Amino acid sequence: MGFHIVVCAGIVPDPLLTLEPVTGPQGPALKNEMMLPAVLDPWAKHALFEANHLAANTPDSKVWLVSMAPKTKLQQVMMSIAQKASFELVALDGPASGFTDSQAVAEALADAINCINGIDKNRLFIFGGWESASRGAGATLQIVGERLGIAEQFQGVDELRVTDSGGLRILERVEGGLHQISHCDGPPAVLGWATGNLPEPPNNPQVGMANMRTLMPSLQKAKPAGVEVDGKTFVNVEVPKQRRDTRIVKDASPDDIAREIVEWIKG
Repeated sequence: MGFHIVVCAGIVPDPLLTLEPVTGPQGPALKNEMMLPAVLDPWAKHALFEANHLAANTPDSKVWLVSMAPKTKLQQVMMSIAQKASFELVALDGPASGFTDSQAVAEALADAINCINGIDKNRLFIFGGWESASRGAGATLQIVGERLGIAEQFQGVDELRVTDSGGLRILERVEGGLHQISHCDGPPAVLGWATGNLPEPPNNPQVGMANMRTLMPSLQKAKPAGVEVDGKTFVNVEVPKQRRDTRIVKDASPDDIAREIVEWIKG
């Protein structure tokens, strides 16, 4: 039997932009956030491509993309990403800000997954980004898995292979540029993807047209996520300050350079 793969993916402002945090009526936010061009979170994008590849090579498989964001911004992003991978969108109308509590986001995502018609939890994979350009708490995906009762969780995944016996061989990143090889009997499982090893697929208009049949109805039916701040406050939010002290020194030995760098860091 094939797999049911749910990809949890948020949208973020284009990472190449300079972002300026401000304090708004609802708490911390980004200046002109609704005007900033958005993209699918880069780590989650890798997860989507890996899910699409796995489903394409495993008969009777299906991919859902669950995303919480303002509907107007989500629609803009879906217009571009829909041509690259086949999926059915499950949209939640809610904040996409990185200041949203990861537990509240995870609860909303888990509830949405539980409401997907026809999903088989015995065949279920939860894919997502190991990191995030907005919600980089490292906990959202894990909480989603726990709320769904999935104990087999793997983070920092670069490769997933299905063995001849139906088991899973997973490469997880560890320190020193090495990988830990993990084995799992099969789904259900949660995989937080790093970069994976697949290139970004080219645009395919036929895939985009097929996705549009479900994209627009899903966006129109998107329910408010109901994610609240719950009294959480941020004392200060600011862009990290750049510091650059440059000196030009000739004929310095590597040991002297390293020693000076260490002293500068300590200082």
